[in-house]
Amino acid sequence: LFSLAVVQLRVSKIKADNLGRAQKLVKEAAGQGAKVVVLPECFNSPYGTGFFAEYAEKIPGESTRVLSEAARDCGVYLVGGSIPEKDGEKLYNTCSVFGPDGKLLVKHRKIHLFDIDVPGKIRFQESETLSPGNRLSMFETPFCKVGVGICYDIRFAELAHIYAKKGCQLLVYPGAFNMTTGPAHWELLQRGRAVDNQVYVATASPARDESASYVAWGHSSVVNPWGEVIVKAGPEESVVYADIDLQYLADVRQQIPITTQRRNDLYSVNSVQEG
Repeated sequence: LFSLAVVQLRVSKIKADNLGRAQKLVKEAAGQGAKVVVLPECFNSPYGTGFFAEYAEKIPGESTRVLSEAARDCGVYLVGGSIPEKDGEKLYNTCSVFGPDGKLLVKHRKIHLFDIDVPGKIRFQESETLSPGNRLSMFETPFCKVGVGICYDIRFAELAHIYAKKGCQLLVYPGAFNMTTGPAHWELLQRGRAVDNQVYVATASPARDESASYVAWGHSSVVNPWGEVIVKAGPEESVVYADIDLQYLADVRQQIPITTQRRNDLYSVNSVQEG
């Protein structure tokens, strides 16, 4: 049993403020006993194709230095939401994870870019400015193995399935769904991934800012392996906590043993390229 905190940060146009508040809330979460802390997607910059290049940084850089120090100072595993990452000529939407010693454990570049068009509601094309990552990302903790995805990655059941197959018992998705896809699919997708794979699923959204060009849905959540939402934030800035109970996960898998009942003679989902 360990405590997980999800930080639903209010993101402004001032990077230094975003970093300062993220640091403060990570500290608050650690003070409440959290061992793993998750920040939202695009936590250091407004979300939008017009902002990515302006706010982008190399890794290591200013934002990841703040994350590394926060993880070390607080002695937590810190899933650093995501930031626009600059690497050569390319930009990525990247999540850096740091251990309690401040070391970088894994760097997940969003592998499925958010390109959608819902007529009359929302059109967004991350691929106009971002490039996709090509790696699956997992990291070990003393509690359990954790799989990482960013926002749109959660729509792809295959990714979650492979993470679970590789022994992840917690999947974390920093993500900024919007006022169209949020109410329709945000919770549904989390519960789907959790119940399909009998794992815990945690999501971290930025807080809702009605004045932003892209309005995030908020409602960061944690879902248990039975598919129940065990904690959910409102739209405003907050930190929410959940106990990740690995004995409960084992019990669920024993009661409904889908992992051992899969017909691997008929079908399989495999990773082509390892992380």
